[in-house]
Amino acid sequence: MAADAPGAQLLTLGQAFLQLNAQIREQTIEPDSAQLRFRLIFSELREVTDGYRQQTCSDSIRFVFPIKSYDAEQIGGNGSGYRPFGFNLFDHAVQGSHPAHDIFVYDRNQDNLDDQTEQPIDVLAMRPGIVVATESNWSPESTYRGGNFVWIYDPCLDGLFYYAHHSRVTVQVGDQVTAGQKIAEVGRTGLNAAKRRSGTHLHLMYLQLTPEALPMPLNTYDWLASAEVIK
Repeated sequence: MAADAPGAQLLTLGQAFLQLNAQIREQTIEPDSAQLRFRLIFSELREVTDGYRQQTCSDSIRFVFPIKSYDAEQIGGNGSGYRPFGFNLFDHAVQGSHPAHDIFVYDRNQDNLDDQTEQPIDVLAMRPGIVVATESNWSPESTYRGGNFVWIYDPCLDGLFYYAHHSRVTVQVGDQVTAGQKIAEVGRTGLNAAKRRSGTHLHLMYLQLTPEALPMPLNTYDWLASAEVIK
């Protein structure tokens, strides 16, 4: 994907963001310090991916629906679950917002397999980008809400896609992915997603970076509604 984005730098920045994620989650960093660190990481990531952005990005924007063989009809509440108010990426103690969509799959017995095919359900990258953080070792004893997750930075949109609750993650930090590429399998990991009352779903959030490299939630419903479905 990005011949002009040196792999070693991408890996280093991805590892820095992964570490920052852990510090925020474990509340071992103050929100102001976390915000500053985030800005430094993503300001540098913009510079590292500038060559890719200039050569590859165009006015034509293609989205792939993030679950193979599913479509926008599976979005929880027809999109009403998106609640961005009060969102603060840098303060783990602030809760209550849900700047994301939950996309539900057919899994009545909650075994992480599609009821019709009896096969794992692939999570696909909506857009091309660079994997900047993953978690793949979530356990039921963990209190982490996202479970197993993948963060992908899209240099063309200059934003971050967050995919969560996977049973299995198939990419790692530094990987460069294409739209429609498998990145994980739908699962039930995460503090609330693992509970019986929760239907099996993919949690999808997108954060648009401001000119100052700060994350602002953006509603992806229209993107999902018009996205290409891969069977």
